[in-house]
Amino acid sequence: VNKQQYESRGASIHALSLHMQDFVKVLGLKHRREVAGKSAIFSGEHFVLEETDWYLLNLFRLWWHYGISFLRLQMWVEEVMEKFMRIYKYQAHGYAFSSLEELLRSLGGDAFINMTQRSVAESLLEVGVTQRFVDDVIAAVLRSSYGQSVLVPAFAGAMSLAGAQGSTWAVEGGNKLVCSGLLKLTKANVIPARVLGVSLHSSEGRALYQVHYEGSEGQGSAFYDMVVVTTPLHPSRSNFTFENFDPPIADFPGAFQPSVTSVVHGYLNSSYFGFPDPKLFPFASILTTDTPDLFFNAMDNICPVNISTAFRRKQPQEAAVWRVLSQQPLDKQQLKTLFRSYYSVQVTEWQTYPRYDAAKSLPPIVLHENLFYLSGVEWLASSMEMIAVAAKNVALLAYNRWHQDLEKIDQKDLIHKVKTEL
Repeated sequence: VNKQQYESRGASIHALSLHMQDFVKVLGLKHRREVAGKSAIFSGEHFVLEETDWYLLNLFRLWWHYGISFLRLQMWVEEVMEKFMRIYKYQAHGYAFSSLEELLRSLGGDAFINMTQRSVAESLLEVGVTQRFVDDVIAAVLRSSYGQSVLVPAFAGAMSLAGAQGSTWAVEGGNKLVCSGLLKLTKANVIPARVLGVSLHSSEGRALYQVHYEGSEGQGSAFYDMVVVTTPLHPSRSNFTFENFDPPIADFPGAFQPSVTSVVHGYLNSSYFGFPDPKLFPFASILTTDTPDLFFNAMDNICPVNISTAFRRKQPQEAAVWRVLSQQPLDKQQLKTLFRSYYSVQVTEWQTYPRYDAAKSLPPIVLHENLFYLSGVEWLASSMEMIAVAAKNVALLAYNRWHQDLEKIDQKDLIHKVKTEL
């Protein structure tokens, strides 16, 4: 962003940082209709927990297998989320934070800081959740979401478990419409090119950043007063360079979790899951426990991004589209284990989420005077909502620093300040 753009289009910058549901309203998008489907948790030999069509029966089964662990879990997640939701009040009043530690401390004090340094398993056992519940249910959710174990930090685990409780949003037509809609709304000048790096210059005693990029017409560059870096600055993900910075800006330690998504159009081998008659297989989603012999993390019968009123799931004996999540590409024998036969397989390998056991410290938000880093928030927890929160924080932080409104940055005891401003 250069100075003229920033000062004349402040409203557009703030428009980037609306809440997810406000995005939907402003952009004219619709909430994607949910399609009913039952879930189960598979151990490799049998289902350790099965969902039914009856809510009370589901509660009874949870109580029978795990006592009141599911209630203790829900109370723990709700307490964390109640504190986390304070961020929306803070941001609505224009407050911003210059580090992830300051952001966490403003929401939940040192308790939230500690949640980045201890595992979700340890935290849940401390509040009375049983080891069996952790091994069966918590492990299955985290394998499905992050592809990792119950050793992930408690804060990331809480965000993942909150998203598994069914109150999440999806946009009709695909969540990508949020991004394209925001670009259109803000009238952003998008240069279709790959950024190679940023070099530091100065103008009238002020930092000036030269962004180098390569597009279809060759290499180019442009000067900006302010830059936000959104690509992960880690050795496995970035070949991004910084020049003329003192001290130099280096890659941050840490690695990303490899994940493989296989989209298979075929006939499920229900016998592998203990159902010789495919017509009797009742589940649309299968999670797995942390069992060494299991070669996949989760699989689910997926639906189109556009759901018509006449849409229905395929019957279990019919060919359907399944998404299989694994850490390694599935070989032919593994595909044969999961499917009686199949028409097509589309495989995508990618670096999905941070390897949370590899995190030693949280990345900074401010890399230089007016050079900001967005993707570090993934090392707290990785989700669309966390990125949206981080984007709004960076927008507010840049705005407040530009106008020297330091009373809006890293303020203490914000919960009381906000109450007095209402």
